[in-house]
Amino acid sequence: MVYTQEKKLKIFISADMEGISGIVHSEQVSPEGHDYNIARKWMAEDVNSAVEGALEEGAIEIVVNDSHGSMRNIIPDDLHPKAILISGTPKPLSMMQGIDSSFDACIFVGYHSKAGTGSSILDHTYSGASIHSIKVNGLEMPELGINALVAGYFNVPVIFVSGDLEVCKQAKSILGEKVVTVAVKESFGRTSAKLLPMDEARKRIKEGVKEALKNLSGIKPFKLNPPFNFEIEFLYSSQAEMAELIPYVKRTSGRGVSFTTKDFIEGFKLMRALIALAPAR
Repeated sequence: MVYTQEKKLKIFISADMEGISGIVHSEQVSPEGHDYNIARKWMAEDVNSAVEGALEEGAIEIVVNDSHGSMRNIIPDDLHPKAILISGTPKPLSMMQGIDSSFDACIFVGYHSKAGTGSSILDHTYSGASIHSIKVNGLEMPELGINALVAGYFNVPVIFVSGDLEVCKQAKSILGEKVVTVAVKESFGRTSAKLLPMDEARKRIKEGVKEALKNLSGIKPFKLNPPFNFEIEFLYSSQAEMAELIPYVKRTSGRGVSFTTKDFIEGFKLMRALIALAPAR
């Protein structure tokens, strides 16, 4: 394989797991599940396909942040040798750890739709045990939207998203029609889907990344105007009770809280802390 070096691009990849090719069930995305060990290899293969596409379009540095659960899913030996892996948790920027203004583009591989999406594999928003919805400046966001705002904070555009058909629709709706999406499966419900053949899915991921990078100049970073008002609707009132103990966090309903920050990253970190504080019931 010959890689072009003309563009000298630096690429950030955030890799989740629910939207990876072949995955339809929670047993495939949890270390306790019987299918986890093969599914984590599928995850690496999807990511490697994105890496190959980026390399062929001139990437000279590619950082991959393992962004699912324990964030220790990708086995380093399985990752493309030209990619750098960020592994483990907790991390200050969680799924976006490692992003900064030196990157030219951001890629989301294996992403899933927001909590409450109909017919979508393992839909949730950051925590299936605690979060009903998250809004920023009045807009309900899936993880891809909030993470894209983190990238936008550093003036980095999200140019590509892969996952099921519903998350691809959400990506277009939030980030705009120019973002390239690849649907590797079409969901029938929360734990069933029609899957693309694995080789075809990875071919489409690679070609999709190449297409996105060819059109990089036409895709702008995703940003909202400050101040940033976060509205979090928990699943249980006890979770909102814990959240409102934090200064500047206001209770808005039995299960809801809100807070406002001038700096988006400060708000993002507070959001993550409130999710971590939420008890299971």
